[in-house]
Amino acid sequence: MLESSHLVRGVDHAAFPTFDPAGTVRFYRDVLGFPVVHSICAAGWGPEDHPDFIHFFFDIGNDDRIAFFYYFGLEAPDRSAGKGDVYARFDAGTPEFFVRSRHLALHVDSEDHLMEYRRRLDASEWPVEMQIQHETIESIYTHDPNGYMVEITRALRPVTPQEDLDANLTIDALVDIVQHPGHSMDDLLLRKAELIVERAEQWQETGPVMS
Repeated sequence: MLESSHLVRGVDHAAFPTFDPAGTVRFYRDVLGFPVVHSICAAGWGPEDHPDFIHFFFDIGNDDRIAFFYYFGLEAPDRSAGKGDVYARFDAGTPEFFVRSRHLALHVDSEDHLMEYRRRLDASEWPVEMQIQHETIESIYTHDPNGYMVEITRALRPVTPQEDLDANLTIDALVDIVQHPGHSMDDLLLRKAELIVERAEQWQETGPVMS
């Protein structure tokens, strides 16, 4: 039944504005090696005050693409104050971890592939800023010419069905507690434990079912 099917098959493209198209091409095409696969030249598009623009796409593998808009004559924002990229600026006092949470992550298959991208970046204008092993992945990070944080990551091991179940319990608990002001991590863990108790009998009969 279509009504209950997962029909999406990946990312067609993620799109971002750029005020530095030359730097963007150098970063994605010339440094990372992502070929340009499509472009749209839009003149006289939209309302009278809409600038002409070019929309261009890079192949990031698996039939997925990353795309950028460059608007002719549109003045770049003042980036001398605050934090963030050309699209989202935060106050100078915003925690760095919050600013960096807005990023694009690209997947590779092996440590050798990850290190090859590290080599390319370290030899460029945009060297790797961090290399971190998380719970199930290892990642390198840098910022592209627009200030967007870009992560390239590899899996350290497969994610287990038990972890998928735990993730669903965690998110269900989160959705429940954020409806109440002043919620905390303790509230999340308590609600998650309650959900385990509530669903245990059903799991014994039918097995765990993801939301």
